[in-house]
Amino acid sequence: MDTRFLGIPELVDVPSVAVVVDVMRAYTVAAWAFGQGAEKIVLAESLDEALALKARHPDWMALKDGPPAPGFDMVNSPGLLRSADLGGRTVVQKTTAGTVGALAVKRASLVLCAGFVVAEATARFLRTRESDGVTFVVTGEDGRADEDLACAQYIARRATEAETDAAGFVRRAARSRAAAELAKGVRRGVHADDIALCLEVDRFPFAMVATLEDSLMVLRPHVVPGLPAHPAG
Repeated sequence: MDTRFLGIPELVDVPSVAVVVDVMRAYTVAAWAFGQGAEKIVLAESLDEALALKARHPDWMALKDGPPAPGFDMVNSPGLLRSADLGGRTVVQKTTAGTVGALAVKRASLVLCAGFVVAEATARFLRTRESDGVTFVVTGEDGRADEDLACAQYIARRATEAETDAAGFVRRAARSRAAAELAKGVRRGVHADDIALCLEVDRFPFAMVATLEDSLMVLRPHVVPGLPAHPAG
C-alpha cells in the first residue's frame, strides 16, 4: 500500500482514499460521541455554519473547540463528552484542524476520520478496501503534529502488518506539543482525563466514514466485524 502523510496545506490534488487524523481531540471526541449513541456528526465549515445548522435543527447538538460559548451545547473534550446522552442525536462539530482536514478532502472516493481510539478498526477497513494508495492527512500544526503523525503511521503500519505494536507510537503522541498544552491548560475546554482518553488504543470497534450528504460532510460509524466492543462511560 502506497502511503502519503500530508498536512492540510499540502493537499494539492484530490486523493482516492484519505484518512484524516486528529488525535487531540476532534476525532477522539467524534468516536466518543458515537459511543454515547450519536447517529451522525455533521462537520461544519465554520462556527457560523454550525450555529446556522443548529438554528435550522434545534434538536441537533453543536460543539466547538475552546471554552463554552452561546449557542453551543458542548466543547471538544472527550472527558466532558463521555457523560452526555447522545442517543439518536445529530452532532454538529467545528474544530480548528480536524474538521478542516476532512472538508479539504471531501471529494475523495473514501474519507475516514481517525485517532488512536479507532486505529485498528480503521486499519481493518483499509485492508478490506485493498487500496493501492492512501493519503493520511496529518491535521495538527500544518502536518507537523507528532501525535497525529504517530497515529497515522501506526494505522498505516497496522493496515499491512497486523502485529505492529502501538506502544512506541503512543509514547510519541504523549510527548507531543498538543499533549503538553492540554496538560498545562494552554487550551481551553479541557478535562483532566482528555490526554489519557486520546491515547487509549482501540477503545471503539468502528471506523468513522465521512461522506457528502446534501452538500454537508457527514460522519458515521461503521462497525468492523471481529473487534470487541468496550462499554462507554
